[in-house]
Amino acid sequence: MKEWNVMVRTIVRWFLPMITGMHRFIFYRSGHRWGWSAAGFQFLVLESVGRKTGLRRETPLLYVPHGDNWLIAASNAGQPSHPVWWLNLRAQPEVFIRTKQGRFPVEARRASGSEEELWSVMIDVMPWFENYRAGTERQIPLIVLAPRVSAEEEIAG
Repeated sequence: MKEWNVMVRTIVRWFLPMITGMHRFIFYRSGHRWGWSAAGFQFLVLESVGRKTGLRRETPLLYVPHGDNWLIAASNAGQPSHPVWWLNLRAQPEVFIRTKQGRFPVEARRASGSEEELWSVMIDVMPWFENYRAGTERQIPLIVLAPRVSAEEEIAG
């Protein structure tokens, strides 16, 4: 079983960037008309800033809506290392996301304490995340993207 996991991880390590790149290509070539969902699952585009380069990064990610928030998992398909976008979010948690409904300012934070139960919400929609969690030694972060209140809204109310 361990050899199978190593083989799957190797394949994923090579194909995940290619799949993400194809998704970006379809998304942008379609003028943002396609790419918001696939096989019944929803995608958002995370707009973050590279922690080393300072460059704007756009990453399509699967998400689960939860109340006013969006849930994403830094699974990296069960790889032993965290995805780069999560490292960027830890360095700069105030980012923007785009969904089919529009562009939103959000603050990213790792689910902790009682929020860990949100994993069940994620796994109900995308059960393979349980396999990712079981197949790696690192703790896969579940990230809550919460709407940011603008300065004008804070002053007003």
